[in-house]
Amino acid sequence: MVTPSLDQRDSMRIYPKGESPVMYQRWEKLLFLHWEMDPEAIQKTLPSGLYVDTHEGKAYVGIVPFYMRGVRPRRFPAVPYLSNFLECNVRTYVHDERGVPGVWFYSLDTNRWIACKIGRKVFQLPYFWAEVESETDEKIKYSLRRRRSGIDKISYSYRLGSDLQVSEIGSLEFFLLERYMLYTYASKKEKLITCRVHHDPYRFCLQDGTEWNSMPCSWNGLSLLSEDAVHACAANSVSVSIFAPKSQ
Repeated sequence: MVTPSLDQRDSMRIYPKGESPVMYQRWEKLLFLHWEMDPEAIQKTLPSGLYVDTHEGKAYVGIVPFYMRGVRPRRFPAVPYLSNFLECNVRTYVHDERGVPGVWFYSLDTNRWIACKIGRKVFQLPYFWAEVESETDEKIKYSLRRRRSGIDKISYSYRLGSDLQVSEIGSLEFFLLERYMLYTYASKKEKLITCRVHHDPYRFCLQDGTEWNSMPCSWNGLSLLSEDAVHACAANSVSVSIFAPKSQ
């Protein structure tokens, strides 16, 4: 098992050679919230072949509310209703035996039923149909309630400032934000599935506030070291190319 090097992490930002995207989308108004979690506890949640990724010995679980816009298959136009929706994911950071870094999703909640079905069927991702709402004035206000869960609605509030920056290689922001591979697991085939994505580096600004909720971590049975988020930032939009899933 190989631990990712900085060069290996940086190389993931390069556009995959010899491959064509199968889908395009745009991610907008992203909030990245992170909590610390015991690395061994995270490792117990992962399938065989994946290993918890750490920064300076610490492991993280993230909650990311954001807007999905212009979602469309290659060679097809975006459709106003179907192509635009809201999503909130719970994730952690992993690498495989070769040291390829990526993201492992515990859950993805979306307010579009068809996106939930396609995400589960095509990408083998744990999507859930939810009530998600958002509005923007001086701040972005984002609320979420998973359908048929009996759980009250939870809310987030954040602001996109003008002082946006790009993460420095080796920084915590680079570790948390610059991820270009997602991993999932096809239980019927008992195989890991990988999916590459490509976009420009995130431009972000740090956040300082209290309207943050770790409840989606609890929905996934994750035990955080503290209820206080240890890192929070908001990022501007990126145009994303999605490549075909592959079995390992």
